[in-house]
Amino acid sequence: MSLSDDPREQAIVIPADAVILDAILRVPRGARGIVLFAHGSGSSRFSPRNRRVAQYLNMAGFATVLADLLTPDEEGIDRPSGHLRFDIAFLASRLHATAEWLMRQPELSRLPRGYFGASTGAAAALVAAAAHPDTIRAVVSRGGRPDLASAALPLVRAPTLLLVGSRDPEVLTLNEQALAQLSCVKSLIVVPGASHLFEEPGTLDAVARAAADWFDQHLHVQTR
Repeated sequence: MSLSDDPREQAIVIPADAVILDAILRVPRGARGIVLFAHGSGSSRFSPRNRRVAQYLNMAGFATVLADLLTPDEEGIDRPSGHLRFDIAFLASRLHATAEWLMRQPELSRLPRGYFGASTGAAAALVAAAAHPDTIRAVVSRGGRPDLASAALPLVRAPTLLLVGSRDPEVLTLNEQALAQLSCVKSLIVVPGASHLFEEPGTLDAVARAAADWFDQHLHVQTR
């Protein structure tokens, strides 16, 4: 693995417990942080929305990892019931395993780490951040379900940004309630005209800009 001027996609595999997770890594030259994506239920590393946000973060100087938190076999087992994709503690453990793998990579270990979670993936990101406060410096949630991480919310120390569409009233209410439970540096941004999937013109770009600004503020290499 090497850093390059052109942050082309690298297909990588990440060991997590007794399985191997497929992932996509992009590392721009001079990267000043790295963001791990936690996808929503039924999504994957090929999510067009998360890939678009990741590309924006790459242009802003952040490396990105889009990993599948379930293996193909697990996806097949989970498809009829959905019990794994809604097992937030399980997904959080897989996300943390990805962060631990990054810490073992010489080219990446120095980079401060953040999480970007969507839908149920946002809950997993918050649970993982709460369980390992020394590992993660910032969290961004897009259309997230932080209510699924309710017990962990008061324990989150990483600065957390919640992004919700104005046309997603039920999720907006859940995020407003979650914001009140967070005791870290926090902010809630309501994206005008956006529904849950941020499919309306310009709304996903607004998410990407807000996420880049948040990580720019809070992902810094610590110096002694």
